[in-house]
Amino acid sequence: MSGHGFHVHGPHDHEVEHVAQHGGDDFTSRLAVLTAILSTIGAIFGYMGGHSQNAALIYKNEAAIQKTSASNQWNYYQAKSNKQNLAELSITLTKGDIQEKYAQEVLRYKGEKEEIKASAEKLEALAKEADHKSEAEMHVHERWALATTLLQIAIALAAITLLTRKRWLLVGVFSAAGLGLIAGGMGYLHL
Repeated sequence: MSGHGFHVHGPHDHEVEHVAQHGGDDFTSRLAVLTAILSTIGAIFGYMGGHSQNAALIYKNEAAIQKTSASNQWNYYQAKSNKQNLAELSITLTKGDIQEKYAQEVLRYKGEKEEIKASAEKLEALAKEADHKSEAEMHVHERWALATTLLQIAIALAAITLLTRKRWLLVGVFSAAGLGLIAGGMGYLHL
């Protein structure tokens, strides 16, 4: 656009100006409202998809933390097993009071190992639970992503319908929008 009043309009600008000056027809107005509604629902679905993806990542991180803690406990268990084995070897190599001291150490290590084993198994169970929650959230995320994509397709088809004035394309608009809403409902219900 220059200062002398000369500027070039795109086809969309011309259509918008025409509707503003002469009023739109019912078809155009209804399709514009439908597009705005689908855009709003799509934005909500997109937000929910991002939320479920973040939740999945948090659960996956929690699973990794619990797996690391469990691994540390199993390493500790192995260290106690090594000490127990040395104490058992010392029993066979010694006599008298020292032999009894090592026998007491073997019993102590066995008890400590049981506690460590229980702790490690509990951490492994927590890791599995967090992994399961992460997988469930990723499944929900996929539903939200599918719903958002279908609504975007419906919006694109609505734009093509508006530009071409081919009313039969509304079948595609309503089909894609309906499938998107079903997928969004499945995401909401965690199906």
